[in-house]
Amino acid sequence: MEKDTAMNATTQQRRGPLSRFRVIDLTRVRSGPTAVRQLGDWGADVIKIETPPGLNMSDGWGGKRTGADFQNLHRNKRGFTLNLKDKDGVKIFHQLTRKSDVVVENYRPDVKFRLGIDYESLKKVNKKIILASISGFGQTGPYAKRPGFDQVTQGMGGLMAITGEPGRGPMRAGCAVSDSASGLYCALGIMTALLEREESGEGQWVEVSLLNAMIALTDFQAARWTVEHEVPEQAGNDHPTSIPTGVFQTADGYMNIAAGDNGMFARLCKALGADGLNEMPEYKDRASRSKNRAALNKALQALMIGKDKAHWTARFEECGVAGGPIYKMDEVFADPQVQYNQMAAPLHIPGVGDVAVVNQPVRLSRTPHEIRSATPDCGQHTDDILRELGYKDGDIADLRKRNVV
Repeated sequence: MEKDTAMNATTQQRRGPLSRFRVIDLTRVRSGPTAVRQLGDWGADVIKIETPPGLNMSDGWGGKRTGADFQNLHRNKRGFTLNLKDKDGVKIFHQLTRKSDVVVENYRPDVKFRLGIDYESLKKVNKKIILASISGFGQTGPYAKRPGFDQVTQGMGGLMAITGEPGRGPMRAGCAVSDSASGLYCALGIMTALLEREESGEGQWVEVSLLNAMIALTDFQAARWTVEHEVPEQAGNDHPTSIPTGVFQTADGYMNIAAGDNGMFARLCKALGADGLNEMPEYKDRASRSKNRAALNKALQALMIGKDKAHWTARFEECGVAGGPIYKMDEVFADPQVQYNQMAAPLHIPGVGDVAVVNQPVRLSRTPHEIRSATPDCGQHTDDILRELGYKDGDIADLRKRNVV
């Protein structure tokens, strides 16, 4: 795709395997920004579009701009303001589209058509453009007009019915699972479309919904129904099918143990100093352990409570047992392996100081990702981007006066 000289200069300042791509970011809240963050971390030129402040309209974000959530989601972007309800604003958007590769949005499904930025409209401007859309339930269908929210789709996607202790009612997960999942699936869809475009020369419309992503993320639990017509139930901290896998209290806190297969269970018994437990008829195989889960968990708990987490962690590592301590978040980032993995990435926020955000979990051996910049101020790069599009200072002043940008 032909880019102007200014764009090429900007590209050279960024690195990464996606540095040749420009992404227009119309997203808000969490699912869409999660998708765009993946692209920005790998070098894409992301232009975050927000409503001009003079219009006093909400962009769907109620949090503090310099706060943890906003900074973690919107790093590595350039800030641009644009009034898409103004015909000149749409004209500028189309100019951006001609010089871009991807547009990402998570408006209600009908909004993009009303604004004239739906896929068919954008395709007329740039046949190579990829439009990625995230919705609550789908772009079409009986629930298309419903507002999407993470906890609602956790419930409708089956997660809450299999989370929590039996008899205690449904339980939400402790983070925005369907938002994050839909964002990651969307990023995967975008990259798939970019790869396909190399052969076809054409873009396409990528669609993801919170509901579909949530169902997909339940994975083997969903497949228990689709394949075997078995309805999974809540199992608390116990794994539903791999036993013993669960939470056990030590002398100074809690640990997870995952020892469902026969070999791992034998190693667990050795680590606990309970050789022979695995040879007892009621625990000798997976079926027997499943049938006698409560008694087995009680026996393991009696052994675990006698020593602290450090003892059992070292013992499990020595014997090759899958297990580990259950951390609070401060303990997560104090863990030596987490620190070695550099999962807290340094970031300087102007006016705030040096902090850390959650790092990109994927590593490539030759082309590293970068966390280059904090979340931009609203419209921070508007003038620069307009100049890249050929606008003169007088034109920009007029657009600002009319709240187009």
